[in-house]
Amino acid sequence: MLAQSEGNYAEALQNYYEATRLEIDPYDQNYILYNIGLIHTSNGEHTKALEYYFRALERNPFLSQAFNNMVVICHYENMPFYRVIRKLWKLGLIKLLNIGNEL
Repeated sequence: MLAQSEGNYAEALQNYYEATRLEIDPYDQNYILYNIGLIHTSNGEHTKALEYYFRALERNPFLSQAFNNMVVICHYENMPFYRVIRKLWKLGLIKLLNIGNEL
């Protein structure tokens, strides 16, 4: 994390990629993937960032920071967020409810 905080993103990415290979704790893996997403976001690599946010959410669907960053990327890229929601739904990470007829 030191390399990331100092702005050395290339070194930080290498460290995080190595950490994904070595880390066995799912909780820690989730934050490693999230941090990789942050670096790709900072580098303007939004497609890669979304991929890593998805991977982090697969391990922890309650990682609200990842959802927030995905919304920001979609807004920046002028991409409808429903596409992201649909992908999350297909992965089983969220459940969509039809409450229109239930009220």
